[in-house]
Amino acid sequence: MATASAVAVNGLKLGTTSQAYLESKAVNDTRALLSDLCRQFYNLGWVSGTGGSITIKVHDDSIPRSQQLVLMSPSGVQKERMVPEDMYVLSPNGSILSAPSPKPYPHKPPKCSDCGPLFMKAYEMRDAGAVIHSHGIESCLVTMLNPLAKEFRITHMEMIKGIKGHGYYDELVVPIIENTAYEYELTESLAKAIEAYPKTTAVLVRNHGIYVWGDSWISAKTQAECYHYLFDAAMKLNQLGLDWTTPNHGPIQNTKGISGSCGNRNISVKAGTADSNHKYEPSQRCVVLDIEGTTTPISFVSDVLFPYARDNVGRHLLATYETAETQDDIKLLRSQVEDDLEKGVNGAVPIPSDGVGKEEVVAALVANVAAMIKADRKITALKQLQGHIWRTGYENNELEGVVFEDVPEALERWHNLGIKVYIYSSGSRLAQRLIFGKTNYGDLRKYLSGFFDTTVGNKRETRSYVEIAESVGVDKPSEILFVTDVLQEAVAAKAAGLEVIISLRPGNAPLPDSHGFKTINSFSEI
Repeated sequence: MATASAVAVNGLKLGTTSQAYLESKAVNDTRALLSDLCRQFYNLGWVSGTGGSITIKVHDDSIPRSQQLVLMSPSGVQKERMVPEDMYVLSPNGSILSAPSPKPYPHKPPKCSDCGPLFMKAYEMRDAGAVIHSHGIESCLVTMLNPLAKEFRITHMEMIKGIKGHGYYDELVVPIIENTAYEYELTESLAKAIEAYPKTTAVLVRNHGIYVWGDSWISAKTQAECYHYLFDAAMKLNQLGLDWTTPNHGPIQNTKGISGSCGNRNISVKAGTADSNHKYEPSQRCVVLDIEGTTTPISFVSDVLFPYARDNVGRHLLATYETAETQDDIKLLRSQVEDDLEKGVNGAVPIPSDGVGKEEVVAALVANVAAMIKADRKITALKQLQGHIWRTGYENNELEGVVFEDVPEALERWHNLGIKVYIYSSGSRLAQRLIFGKTNYGDLRKYLSGFFDTTVGNKRETRSYVEIAESVGVDKPSEILFVTDVLQEAVAAKAAGLEVIISLRPGNAPLPDSHGFKTINSFSEI
């Protein structure tokens, strides 16, 4: 093994560090892991023909991930025959600290992975712990199904649950960038895709392969396996004439007169008009619905859900206190309460440290949550906890979601027309799925393509609707119809370019006379 001098190699700088640390157990174990994984990936067809690569950070609990050393496989070598000594060791900023020694003919001189600059972008922009670049045939062919598509989309597949931040009912969106003659030339477009899709853990390269990252090598490997499975499933469904982008995976719609696309398939929707009965026929290809006051009576939220969460928060926290999920909820609440105390928010009380005992901690949390619910605050810390409490209520048959009687028929009608329907609510995505999963009209989730909550932004901010428009696969925001009962949300959505209708339901707040928006009393009018 050679420690290189200070020159640039393959777009990466060379540097120096402690030789003792370079030969430490942590580094050597990671070298061995890399060679083992490369053999596995070769057998999967991900790194054949010397293509593909993998990089892992040297895990050390005493060192922040952003400052951990990086190990990277070399370029242009038989990946299945690599040994631990063949790996490159890089500093956190990409400087090569240790390079492998040359091997005799017919081996080529050692060269750090051509993927190096792209790997470093994933480390820099996503604080990844490992990155995999696969040339698996599934990841290549899936980008050819629609040569013009800038995204791959799929929903209602079990393996989606293996992708970080996604569940069975969610729509998985993977950006696609165009290939270039040289790997390093992809760096800028990869970085733009990572920035444009803050929730993605992968980027597809057309006619080439995929980059996948995770916070550890296990996370990256698991997700890579799930991505390849989903790509293979999409291609097989396509061969069967079935649509992988819709919840029921029905026949691909390809009828005379069809134009435009939503996701990876064509759909037919009439231009926006109003008939003699004043029913609006939307020209939109996607519909985004608010819940409270739009699909669901405000009274159900205010008189049923909120009191249930308020009355059961203490019981829930005490019963689940030691679980990772509840500890994450408490961490979010602590952070929110600290911020509230600094700003002098009414009802905020200090939360003691864990050392005083969970009963005291829970008592303070209950007081803060009660104040937050009373003020109807639209904050992630509260909404996430409420979702977990409500889940227990639905599982115990203590809660049942309520929707207006015109909602199920409208959802089914739009679904049959090929119009994708999404939910955008201040409630967590979990809470949204619970409401529509067990309603007074049965499980309506089969008609829904995805859920958005306040993690995309506040519902009264224009940027939130820009983010949604960029996520649902339309060519322009005006192809989305947003239905809400809140004027401020309507104004924000309109500013983002969406078409907007305001829902007038019993119990909704009155609108000013000059609001300027179309209104409906029932989804049957859409």
